[in-house]
Amino acid sequence: MSPDSMPCGSVRSAAELNERIRALWLRTGGNLTDREREEYELLVVEWAEAVRCGVIEAA
Repeated sequence: MSPDSMPCGSVRSAAELNERIRALWLRTGGNLTDREREEYELLVVEWAEAVRCGVIEAA
């Protein structure tokens, strides 16, 4: 299945996920533990899916 034809499944908006990513970086000062890096990677994948699916909150 191509990435463009994959079903959209994110329930959080790109804006919310972006805020969580920024907060993680601020909280850790950019030095991520293995666990935090895993969290970051999951957030980025979910953010990309939200952007692809057009789930963006109005500012």
